[in-house]
Amino acid sequence: MTKKIILDCDPGHDDAIAILLAHGNPEIELLAVTTVVGNQTLEKVTRNALGMAKVANIVGVPFAAGCVRPLVRDIEIAPDVHGESGLDGPELPEPTLELDSRHAVDLIIETIMSHPPKTVTIVPTGGLTNIAMAARKEPKIVERVKEVVLMGGGYHVGNWSAVAEFNIKIDPEAAHIVFNEKWPLTMVGLDLTHQALATPEVVEKITKVGTKPAKFVLELLECFGKMYKKAQGFDYPPVHDPCAVAYVIDPKVMTTQKVPVDIELTGTLTLGMTVADFRNPPEPDCHTQVAVKLDHTYFWDLIVDALERIGEVDYDK
Repeated sequence: MTKKIILDCDPGHDDAIAILLAHGNPEIELLAVTTVVGNQTLEKVTRNALGMAKVANIVGVPFAAGCVRPLVRDIEIAPDVHGESGLDGPELPEPTLELDSRHAVDLIIETIMSHPPKTVTIVPTGGLTNIAMAARKEPKIVERVKEVVLMGGGYHVGNWSAVAEFNIKIDPEAAHIVFNEKWPLTMVGLDLTHQALATPEVVEKITKVGTKPAKFVLELLECFGKMYKKAQGFDYPPVHDPCAVAYVIDPKVMTTQKVPVDIELTGTLTLGMTVADFRNPPEPDCHTQVAVKLDHTYFWDLIVDALERIGEVDYDK
């Protein structure tokens, strides 16, 4: 049985690798790719997503553009990490896949409602605006979704503020909706993704694949690494978003801990903080858990394997 997912993203260097992993892994059935404002404007991240479809030779999967701004707040983007295009570094091919005419929120709802209950996992790797809107527009999806596995937050770590992670802080009201719905939710936050470093050993493994998509990833990592070093001081870039996809492929790639998590909406210094309450054992009905420790070798082997399975793609044609 394959794991059916909707990948909601804002490419973004690490989102681009998440798309490749979701497409290239045989355990995953990619039902749809939806985009949301985040790392860059909606127009730019949508163009990047369609370009990645060309890089990976993804056909027969609907791609749809979603919310152009957060629910309440002004748009915040991350050009210091992802560049003016949102995917600076390699030359992205001109997309050939047509964008689905539906709004991403409607595509998410229709996809979930057209599949049997508890068979579709939502994997958001950007802000949670689309997912919150879908849950509000059609509340029935909440009980039908198998799980939400998101990249965002951090139970001890922030990056967009001292205590808040970018994907949560840019639309904390949306995050509040998503975390408080009663679907099973796994938060793959910075505490975990900062372990997913693209070390020289990782680069060597990807280099050996030798295909154009693999070379594209190497160029992504080179640019991402330079920008991350300048913006946040990392020697090797943490590749966040594929971690959420990897968890869906095989939960054994990381350890998790069940704990209640809520979103800070009113703190002057703590807006967007994912507040995890570790004081007591979780209640039996606790529906949230956080990712704790990554199997670094296994994680990167999944990405290398996906690139090998995608094979050679002459996407410049």
